[in-house]
Amino acid sequence: MKIALIGQKGIPVTHGGGVEKHVENLAVRLVELGHEVIVYTRHSYTDKRLKEYKGVKLVGLPSVPTKNLDAISHTFLAVIAVIFRKVDVVHFHSIGPSSLIWLVKLFKPHTPVVATFHSQCYHNQKWGLFAKNYLRFGEYMCSRKADTVITVSKSLLDHVLKKYPQAHARYIPNGVNVLPQLSAQEITDKWGLTKDSYILNVGRLVANKGVEYLINAYHQIKTDKKLVIVGDGVMEADLKGLADNDPNIIFTGNQNGQILGELFSNAYLFVQPSESEGLSLALLEAMSYQNPCLVSDIPANCEVVGLDGLTFKNMDTANLKTKLEELLTSPDKLKANKEEMYNKVVQEYDWTKIVNSIVDIYTQAKAKK
Repeated sequence: MKIALIGQKGIPVTHGGGVEKHVENLAVRLVELGHEVIVYTRHSYTDKRLKEYKGVKLVGLPSVPTKNLDAISHTFLAVIAVIFRKVDVVHFHSIGPSSLIWLVKLFKPHTPVVATFHSQCYHNQKWGLFAKNYLRFGEYMCSRKADTVITVSKSLLDHVLKKYPQAHARYIPNGVNVLPQLSAQEITDKWGLTKDSYILNVGRLVANKGVEYLINAYHQIKTDKKLVIVGDGVMEADLKGLADNDPNIIFTGNQNGQILGELFSNAYLFVQPSESEGLSLALLEAMSYQNPCLVSDIPANCEVVGLDGLTFKNMDTANLKTKLEELLTSPDKLKANKEEMYNKVVQEYDWTKIVNSIVDIYTQAKAKK
């Protein structure tokens, strides 16, 4: 099949979020299965001179580089481009870009459209009222107009089926690559970090990720372990101000490759304090590196860690402080959690199974046209 992917910033992943990692893994594996894959990329993200990546065809297009127009302007151009290209399936990613599914339906009525619902991003505090309402419209288009909507968590599937009972929806989670553990080398040279010497958080530094609760809780505990915050975003300056030049709170900026692998491999504890998520790839990655994981008790996180997972009350600094203090003196509990998280991610979030399930959806959707 010839498959077009629309909605992501681009690949290969340099500084993107979970959507970009998802699309890269999906696209490369589809090519390995013998499919032809086209990924539409933004000039501001992927070098426009790059035309192919691991067999995936890259089509670079411009966008209006503002917060509100970057994604939708690029998606519009990608939709126009795909209308004039022969493809077997068009696959949209995220509810914002999915707002333009109607255009594909209008001009290519016999081409199946699949959409992946990654998160309810209208909960993100960075968006104004108009943008939030537009994202809700995108959710409607994703859920009602796609031939099949894929949700990356069971809680999102429940939301879609409750709000849009006529939707043809299926749950297929994000996947994760299980990579070997790395010894602390570059992170020791850069930040003096060694095995089990720090608490780790990885993610975009934006309002709904809850990093402020983690910093506030960390300030209230007594420990010789550092707090390492990996990522960048619009709240970086505010969070650094909240850290108040504490030498034990380290902001590494965005990291990938060897350094990110070392950071995951050597953490004492991974903490994911998000107020809302679709399905956190950072959490899955932490689990795959055999980290014990403490997470906010939002549905998407609880779904991943299970009933026996380590959780704290969402947006509750005092409860997070209590849980951190408990886990800093409970190595046996952390060891048990580490083993449970690793086994769970290997069994339930394997990319090979995930891609095969998505191909089945493409095949079924194509057969109905």
